[in-house]
Amino acid sequence: MSIFKSILTKIFGERDAAATPAAASPQPGTPAPAGAAPMAQVDVEAVLMQMAAASKQKLDWRRSIVDLLKLLGLDSSQDSRRQLAKELRYTGDTSDSASMNLWLHRQVMTKLAENGGRVPNSLRA
Repeated sequence: MSIFKSILTKIFGERDAAATPAAASPQPGTPAPAGAAPMAQVDVEAVLMQMAAASKQKLDWRRSIVDLLKLLGLDSSQDSRRQLAKELRYTGDTSDSASMNLWLHRQVMTKLAENGGRVPNSLRA
C-alpha cells in the first residue's frame, strides 16, 4: 500500500480511503462520475486532534511531517518520507530533508483536502 493511501486510511477510515485514489487528484472542473455518491467530508483537524489527545507523545503534527506520520502510527524514517515525496511527485532535492519535509506536510494536507477532507488553511500553509 502506498504511504499516502496509508495516511488516508488512518484519517478517513478503510471505507473512504478505499474509494479514494491515492495520490491522484481530480482536475478542477471535472464532473464526478455518473452515479457517484458524494463522500461525506472528514474534519481532518478534529480527527488528528483526537489522536493527539490520546497519544502519550507530545507531537507537533500541525507543522512536522515526521510528527504527523508518528501520530498516525506510520514509518517516519527518511526513506519513508522520500518514498512519500516520490508518490506525491516532489521535484526538489530529496537530500535537502528540511525543504522536502516542509513541502511534504503542505502537500499531504492539500491532498487530504482534495480527497474529501476538511482541512483549515492554517494546516496547508
